[in-house]
Amino acid sequence: MQRQEDEYTGAQEREGLASLVGAIRTRKPLVHHITNMVVMNDTANVTLAIGALPVMAHAREEVEEMVNLAGALVLNIGTLTPEQIEAMLLAGRRANERQIPIVLDPVGAGATHLRTESALRLLRELRIAALRGNASEIGALLGVEGETRGVESISLSEERESVAQRAARQFNCCVTITGARDIISDGRRLAYVDNGHPRLASITGSGCMATALVAAFLAVEADAWKASIAALVALGLAGELAAQKAAGPGTFRSHLIDAIAALDEETIRRGQKVKVIG
Repeated sequence: MQRQEDEYTGAQEREGLASLVGAIRTRKPLVHHITNMVVMNDTANVTLAIGALPVMAHAREEVEEMVNLAGALVLNIGTLTPEQIEAMLLAGRRANERQIPIVLDPVGAGATHLRTESALRLLRELRIAALRGNASEIGALLGVEGETRGVESISLSEERESVAQRAARQFNCCVTITGARDIISDGRRLAYVDNGHPRLASITGSGCMATALVAAFLAVEADAWKASIAALVALGLAGELAAQKAAGPGTFRSHLIDAIAALDEETIRRGQKVKVIG
């Protein structure tokens, strides 16, 4: 059923979300990524396209020094190694000391013991501002029964809203569960983002791109809930625009980067589909 316009956020909220893109492009924050090597180029390009500056520094010998310069830190376990976790902990502790926000992407949590336990260790030992994953990944961190195949979410035995809210309270951070309808909760507030297109699921790394965008917005917006909503609107809306021009997944990827780069405050103001509950 087509949702009515008045179900979505009002003029004041639209203005606030839209203005964050301008803030990123004015301030050009550095976003430090310790991330998934499969899609590192895409996440770097998405970060650049939204107006922030990416750096991909993984070596233990430099992560603390690099994070000193950053406005936000991304920890993404997509191509996980024990050595990488140690580098993440070093960078994360320094980020916590300097009150630099951290975004964690627990790629493939639930698929293997190493992935699940590594993500939980990062959540225990670091102060995470935002956690972004699919339903089975977030559910796995809570012990909710689900099915993960590789890094893809197949099923979940509990309502996604409940999982997002419980995870936010348990891990004391903002939690985003991405899917056909994105859910964002900080344990108190709940929002849905309905922007997006099925082609986003046809390319590798769209979830990692969402995480990178959360970090870029978090570098200019201290409220992780608002930053996460804005990031998912940006990616979803860009996906809608890119799909209009794409002939397939390859051209969609290129058009997606172009669409993110072309986003402006008016496009976001008119195109965002956000419903806030509470």
